Amino acid sequence: MIIDSRFNGPPGSGNGGWSAGIFAAAYGTDRPVEVTLRRPPPLDTPLRMAEGDVLDPDGRLVAQVRPAGDPPPAVPPVDSATAATAAAAYPGLRDHPFPGCYVCGPDRADGLRIFPGRLPDGRTAAPFRVPAPVVPATVWAALDCPGGWAVLAPGRPYVLGRIAAVVDALPAPGDECVVTGAAVDVAGRKAVVETSLYGPTGALLGRARATWVAVPPEPTARP
Repeated sequence: MIIDSRFNGPPGSGNGGWSAGIFAAAYGTDRPVEVTLRRPPPLDTPLRMAEGDVLDPDGRLVAQVRPAGDPPPAVPPVDSATAATAAAAYPGLRDHPFPGCYVCGPDRADGLRIFPGRLPDGRTAAPFRVPAPVVPATVWAALDCPGGWAVLAPGRPYVLGRIAAVVDALPAPGDECVVTGAAVDVAGRKAVVETSLYGPTGALLGRARATWVAVPPEPTARP
């Protein structure tokens, strides 16, 4: 397994959703799995799977893949026009902790360019034009950031810690899809969120439940 450098999230590490999708595929089961990231997934680095543990070349634990519990519920859909209106107010266009993120970074012309904006009820929504080629990790990635943006705020970045996803079907390249996200619980530095991906006909293509962890603020230097 190698996380190619173009699939980055925060600088120097893999996007959490894409990386989790790659690890889930390597785990090799048709049953839902949960991926826990134990350290930022390294880029362009050979990784190996050992009984569900993802290890780097030095044997350090990068992630753990385990069978998931109950499948996550679906976040209700919205129509494409509503998703486009929400995306126009995407806060990451003005203030983004990781503007080079493959999934939601505005600086990435070659990324997925999923820009989740808030709906009046607090959910997020965004349109998503599917690139080619499409693999399960594409769906995992699309189900990642829209949940995070249900809790992200200026000066309060979060990163993915754990995600369990179900891929019901793969979209086709060029499909105009919609992603929705919702915060379920926020306590301390941890937030539980859910996301869903819907195809052009409104069919549910994937859903996920994830735990995001707030990044501690950097210490202020003393004068």
